[in-house]
Amino acid sequence: MPLLAYKESHILSAQQLRKLSEHKYSCFSASLLDPLLQPWWNWLVSQTPLWLAPNLITIVGLILNIVTTLILICYSPNGVEAPPRWTCALCALGLFVYQSLDSIDGKQARRTNTSSPLGELFDHGCDSISTVFVALSACISCQLGHYPNWLFFQCFCAIALFYCAHWQTYVSGTMRFGRIDVTEAQFSIIAIHLVSAVLGPEFWLTKIPIVGVSWNYTILVFITFGYTLNIINFLKMFTQGGSGKNGSSVAGTSVLSPSIPLTLVVLPALIIAQKSPENLFTEHASVYIMAFGMVAAKITNKLVIAHMTKAEMEYLDWSLLGPALLFLNQYFNCIVPEIWLLWFTLIWGTQDLLRYCSQVCLEICQHLRINLFRIPYNPKGGAPHPATASVSSQSSFGSSVDKNGGTSHRKSKSKPH
Repeated sequence: MPLLAYKESHILSAQQLRKLSEHKYSCFSASLLDPLLQPWWNWLVSQTPLWLAPNLITIVGLILNIVTTLILICYSPNGVEAPPRWTCALCALGLFVYQSLDSIDGKQARRTNTSSPLGELFDHGCDSISTVFVALSACISCQLGHYPNWLFFQCFCAIALFYCAHWQTYVSGTMRFGRIDVTEAQFSIIAIHLVSAVLGPEFWLTKIPIVGVSWNYTILVFITFGYTLNIINFLKMFTQGGSGKNGSSVAGTSVLSPSIPLTLVVLPALIIAQKSPENLFTEHASVYIMAFGMVAAKITNKLVIAHMTKAEMEYLDWSLLGPALLFLNQYFNCIVPEIWLLWFTLIWGTQDLLRYCSQVCLEICQHLRINLFRIPYNPKGGAPHPATASVSSQSSFGSSVDKNGGTSHRKSKSKPH
């Protein structure tokens, strides 16, 4: 069987599953907005039925976020055409709902005593996908398609920095959020969508009095500033060293090892975009970003699993087939129309990501004897619910960590209480 192919029966080894069972979530956050939003999240989770599975909350928010972004993309696939104002308002709503649901899934897990390492993995997996669509929707909403290089930079920076956050976690064993991080970025993008909805996307192309540059340049400066802060925090990792032996990663590997998969995604994306004789990126920006975004989401998920199982990360992956074909096609003077290969990259990368994540979730569910999208028993300390009263309490549910951390094993974006 080829080296990169899935194993006949399992992706995760018995040792990885054992390490996963022993995994303990660790997080530090200095977020400015998270403490202010806690009352809203606490109220929202208090209105959530106890029978509603936390992972189901996460996936519903993700689907809504993707659908609203795809509607926006349909009206402005390259970020040049001004989309209708209502599509921007819809994106703002979709992102707000996703952000809120992503913040309460862990609280719901704690309410129902259904936390497990699968919840952390599922949460990060959904976030790796949503990052692609959130970044793309923001760029379209503020008309960055008029500046293709900036559009490329902003979207791929967002994708790469999300990967780097998990790279840092793989090295140190603790996920760290700065003062300006995920929540702040999400609400900034919501604000961008709302401005476009009220004043129209064309507003971003108008000139600022006295300064003489368009308003979307202010967005570029603001976002780039946020990226710079995150990069500085990320680079501190290399001076502090890893938590493994002799400053290595949690798996005992080099702290630089995760750079290889990221380079294999971002570098070909840059070269293909710049060298394309058909102006592939400029003409098909949204498809391009989604195609490479799915590949990046796959390697990010593999990095998260490597961290949680304290295993060495594989450098090569079948999801890289699409970018490799695009690269080779350019090398041989575009034997095949590039747009065909770009759509192949998107379709192949998406199915490969979904197949991989489905199989990993299935293996973890079988190992931990849990269910992914339902709570088939009365949560400990919870009131009996008619929909679950007759179900055996043999299995439990893999769920999420709330933004306050606590004993749950899912992503937290604020200090534990």
